[in-house]
Amino acid sequence: MSDLTFYKTKLEEMLVAVTAELQTIGTYDETTDNWEAIPDEEDIAVDADENTNADSVEDWNERRATLSDLERDYRNIKRALAKIETGTYGVCEVSGEPIEEKRLQFKPDARTCMAHMDTEAQLPI
Repeated sequence: MSDLTFYKTKLEEMLVAVTAELQTIGTYDETTDNWEAIPDEEDIAVDADENTNADSVEDWNERRATLSDLERDYRNIKRALAKIETGTYGVCEVSGEPIEEKRLQFKPDARTCMAHMDTEAQLPI
């Protein structure tokens, strides 16, 4: 594997970006180590119009789904940074084989090699 400094810097930049995105739609609870979606100010008001209420529910569901995706990215980035510190970065969590350099350059927080990338989403967070 090439210089880990490149990957560490890239991952730290990614962590800053995803954290900033998470903060726009959620709050972080240090005691549970979880992010929780917060409703948009406009979605809090209850309206007699069914369409407005339906739109608010749809927006809230989208917000929660977006937060879930971002939180997964956040955790994968933090995991990758921890692996750099422990010396296990770049090892496929399925096969134990090295993750291809090409894959890590494209996705520095990758948890699997290219042969197992279809199963990466099923790995526990």
